[in-house]
Amino acid sequence: MKKLPIGISTFSEIITEGYYYVDKTPYLHQLVTGGKYYFLSRPRRFGKSLFVDTLRSAFEGDRELFQGLFLEKHWDWSETWPVLAFSFGGARFSTLDDLDNYIREILAFNARHLGIELSGKSTNAQFKNLLTGAAEKYGRRVVILVDEYDKPILDNLEDVSRAEKMRDGMKNFYSVLKDHDRFIKFCFITGVSKFSKVSIFSDLNNLKDISLASIAGGICGYTEKELQETFHDRLHDVDMGKLRHWYDGYDFLGESKVYNPFDVLLFLDFKKYGNYWFESATPSFLVTLLRKANFYLPDLEYIQIDESMLASFELNHILPEAVLLQTGYLTIREVEEFAPGQRILTLDFPNQEVRVSLNMHLLNYLSGEPSRTSSLRLRMSKALRAQNMDEVKDLFRSLFDAIPFEWYTNNHMDRYEGYYASIVYAFLASLGFDLRPEQSSNHGRCDLIVDTGDMVYVMEFKVVEQVGDGQKALEQIRNQGYHDQYVRAGRKVTLVGMDFSKEERNLTGFGVERV
Repeated sequence: MKKLPIGISTFSEIITEGYYYVDKTPYLHQLVTGGKYYFLSRPRRFGKSLFVDTLRSAFEGDRELFQGLFLEKHWDWSETWPVLAFSFGGARFSTLDDLDNYIREILAFNARHLGIELSGKSTNAQFKNLLTGAAEKYGRRVVILVDEYDKPILDNLEDVSRAEKMRDGMKNFYSVLKDHDRFIKFCFITGVSKFSKVSIFSDLNNLKDISLASIAGGICGYTEKELQETFHDRLHDVDMGKLRHWYDGYDFLGESKVYNPFDVLLFLDFKKYGNYWFESATPSFLVTLLRKANFYLPDLEYIQIDESMLASFELNHILPEAVLLQTGYLTIREVEEFAPGQRILTLDFPNQEVRVSLNMHLLNYLSGEPSRTSSLRLRMSKALRAQNMDEVKDLFRSLFDAIPFEWYTNNHMDRYEGYYASIVYAFLASLGFDLRPEQSSNHGRCDLIVDTGDMVYVMEFKVVEQVGDGQKALEQIRNQGYHDQYVRAGRKVTLVGMDFSKEERNLTGFGVERV
């Protein structure tokens, strides 16, 4: 195997065309021998579709595809099973008619594949007749595989009413599974999020959610061991520390963290670091959600959430933290059990790609002028490295000048320090520097620490009525000793006090002190 399977999700094509394949069949064997109904949530482009297709090939008895893989010697190849496979990832759903037409097409495809005549007027009736017809024709229970079940809902999250219609339109279709359990051999469902009030979850009480189960921690993505074993001939000139920094770090509570597979494959192909996964889709809904929630952006570095809040999503009450985790923009850093069966999850960015890219996207959204923002970012990176504080001040002012007036209408976000701290944080985080927001000292919390490698900037923000000079913020840094640990460590330190005016909605005071 010498090629890289970029953009391919078909197991048989990867194997027959000689592409690299990370052997995930031990997970397949464990799931099939240990249960019947499963749900797996993973971010987009993490290999869900490939795993589903691997399941299909195994149940259909394509033994030759598994030569040299774990499953070759751990599967009963004398038996084959009829498979009904549904993937919602390849279409865009704007109306209920779109959903209904797509379901009819995919039911017809499955009927042709199994050699069964499709009957029934409604999609619910067609699904039921196809399921029972397959079981009758082949004399065996049927395997049900559903990939990206929630795509019709996700396509419409910016319009809750439309999303609810999509959710309700899927109920009858999925209710077939509950009513025909005796015809089902195995059922595996994937998606990004687990939305509540969808019959597939409310009716199937025995559906096992393995999204954060240890048995499935490495089911998608590449562990360090898998990466080294499978791609060893492509890694001899790769700085593994840098590769980890950019693309590793996803933790689904398995034995080890995993790399983003989409990023790894493209990096190995081009041998160039890039924001490949992030740029494959625009998280416009997430940005809108963060804005509506007046989310304090520095908190993206450290969020704590009760695990029970991830069990399901209510469309009219979507938590930004939960969405960010399940869509892959945040991952789990720590787990703390405060009572039996009750855990608190601490969330953070998984890696450098997501930290830089998401904050860059937030900046572009704020200003509405990506080209101008790019210029400001480049100039700010140079100014901080050169310790040119006059230039730093002017660039911050230019950044806030770029935010449209409409942002300030119908809200008072600009009257609070958290708003300005969020903008400054997103700006500096998009530069790739080491940032530590709200870092604790013996006497309190500093608003922001920026470490460029050569200089540590200790920043404190204040909101004033009109004009300030930054001295009050500087005084707080000195009195609270936010900078002491860096001075003791022998680092070069610059204290920065920033005053933001409620009236001007911009930076008006900028105090600097070298320590």
